[in-house]
Amino acid sequence: MLKKYYCFVFCVLISVCAQAQPIHWSADGNAYYKQVAGSILKYTLPQNTSEVYLSREKLTPAGSARPIDMRSFAISEDGSKILIYNNAKRVWRQDTRGDYWLYDLKSGNLKQLGKGRPSSSLMFAKLSPDLTKVAYVSEYNLYVEDLKSGLITALTTKGDRKHINGTFDWAYEEEFFCRDGFRWSPDSKKIAYWQIITGDTKVYHMVNNTDSIYPKLIPIEYPVAGEKPSVFKIGIVDLQSQKTNWMNVPDDAVWGAYVPRMEWTPDNKELIIQHLNRRQNETKLMVCSAASGEAKTIYQERDSAWLDILPLWDEDYANGGWDWLDEGKTFLWPSEKDGWRHLYKISREGKKETLVTKGNYDVMDIAAINESEGYIYFHASPKNATQKYLYRTRLNGSGNIELLTPEKYAGTNSYDVSPNAKYAVHNFSNYYTRPATAWIELSGHQPINEKNKIDEAMAAGARAKSNVEFIKITTEDGVEMDAWMAKPYEFDSTKKYPVVFYVYTEPWGQTVKDSYGAGRNFLYKGDMARDGYIYVSIDSRGTPVPKGRTWRKALYKNIGILNIHDQAMAAKELLKRPYMDADRVAVWGWSGGGSTTLNLMFQFPEIYKTGIAIAAVGNQRTYDNIYQERYSGIPQLDETPYIKGSPVTHAKNLKGNLLYIHGTGDDNVHYNNADMLINELIKYNKQFQMMSYPNRSHSISEGEGTSQHLQTLFTNYLQQYCPPGAK
Repeated sequence: MLKKYYCFVFCVLISVCAQAQPIHWSADGNAYYKQVAGSILKYTLPQNTSEVYLSREKLTPAGSARPIDMRSFAISEDGSKILIYNNAKRVWRQDTRGDYWLYDLKSGNLKQLGKGRPSSSLMFAKLSPDLTKVAYVSEYNLYVEDLKSGLITALTTKGDRKHINGTFDWAYEEEFFCRDGFRWSPDSKKIAYWQIITGDTKVYHMVNNTDSIYPKLIPIEYPVAGEKPSVFKIGIVDLQSQKTNWMNVPDDAVWGAYVPRMEWTPDNKELIIQHLNRRQNETKLMVCSAASGEAKTIYQERDSAWLDILPLWDEDYANGGWDWLDEGKTFLWPSEKDGWRHLYKISREGKKETLVTKGNYDVMDIAAINESEGYIYFHASPKNATQKYLYRTRLNGSGNIELLTPEKYAGTNSYDVSPNAKYAVHNFSNYYTRPATAWIELSGHQPINEKNKIDEAMAAGARAKSNVEFIKITTEDGVEMDAWMAKPYEFDSTKKYPVVFYVYTEPWGQTVKDSYGAGRNFLYKGDMARDGYIYVSIDSRGTPVPKGRTWRKALYKNIGILNIHDQAMAAKELLKRPYMDADRVAVWGWSGGGSTTLNLMFQFPEIYKTGIAIAAVGNQRTYDNIYQERYSGIPQLDETPYIKGSPVTHAKNLKGNLLYIHGTGDDNVHYNNADMLINELIKYNKQFQMMSYPNRSHSISEGEGTSQHLQTLFTNYLQQYCPPGAK
């Protein structure tokens, strides 16, 4: 639930081991670029020697004493032009609007784009393939700017909150990763774009009570479960005539549908789109004629539960992309139809397919495609679902997979591979090793021109002797689950310790990863292990771990039901250990983890005595339609999963100590969840404690002193109702 914020707590926990920002590779893969002290440097491999590619002096606008404060940059394929992004502002989750500058290395000219547009209003600026123009979105409309004349032309003119051109509404962004909503044609003469029409989408009003004497309403077009999706249109605008030709993409007049992906075909004549039905269990790949708008289906697939789109598990595709092979005659496509997430090569007409990756394992994400040598590189972990490694196999589907990560790097490995698959950045951590990075030559996995920093980090981590251990728990139902457990430093098996469970358990969150940060709780002020807590997290069925389709999709129509049962049964098994104090058992989580916390407290009060639930979905009918209907079905067709899985249904069973926390400015899990839950608890005279954070979002991070206050609140409540220390 929540894409980037699928569980804010876990994201913060692992932020210390987050990978470096994606590498700006040169087109040939033999060099890369990075910004250093206001300049852009070019590093040539394998020597890894640097030279100034664009100096800070050249990035200093006329009349300014300082260079542009770069947020990010992009270099054209021929290396002649550099787009620079700065003054970024947030749009929902990410800072996707700001200002853009262009530096031309041939002329030495630096110019700001979008002159006359409001400050920090440009989005997704992209150079045309012929490098003569740049297109961008500003205030719901699509613009093109001629780089020679400076002429800016509005390609759409009637954009507003109800008619969104070239970008997306809240739900598409949150659940489909859709932000950048336009694509240049290969010949630079046309632009294809989405238009999202939210006119019939109901508005949720948040209330800002803090920034003025009178409350301010903040409207968001937010389609909740049971509501028809916002209407989509796919158009192709001709730059010369400035007229849009709309594609005849089918929609369902009653239920609605989705188009989460769209790209040009290599021949410049058609678009290829992914069409999803409302239930998201049927996908159709369609090609649309740029001339006539006619759409025809070339490939389709169904699933009895749901179908994941590629950006949901491989974020490299969040801003678009389509893997065309064989000079546009085939393309790469993922599917779980044989029980595992595998990659297939599909012919352009959709009539022939070849299984590329074979075996009982899941492709976790695609690292690189080297068509010239016939290999695809991907991350997977066939033997341990808590870890991650780099593999490769033949693009033609012949042969076995080849493990490229040396076996000594047991843990979480990720690679940013060069376009020629010759070099890579290897990022590594495990539960006892701090994040470390090494530049390597992929052949032989040898470090480039430096000591192996990963080996040094592993040696230091081994000496530190972590208190975290990874275990497997088998319940009375015969379900085996991965877990980590952090024991107190001065652990004595003859004594009893309080147990704190950290939970998420929904399709957006894997908490049991062999990476640095496992066993740590950033909300706790102090050290839980030093204070005498046992800290545990368990990945139950339905979590997005590489254990195959059956494991992941067991949660269909079972959120708040099956995952709650699995967690409780696993806790029941763990609590048989004599050193765990069954009278001091706490559980906590954020977002989907907050919902799980509530359900565990309400459905299994005999196990969980204390709970801290943050930003929880109390009523599944309040959450957005794309997420909730994907996993729970359309409520008009079957409301049972929504009733059985929602904490409000079970609130009357509360027996233990509950602290509920929510930000009133949460645009993701809206504050009405808190009010609905509170009403139920009041109805049955269930006493609890509540903390609302005024005008804070889902992350509860805004405002002076907020984080410290939240940490203090969390720690004090846990220590009061689930006292630390051995007995």
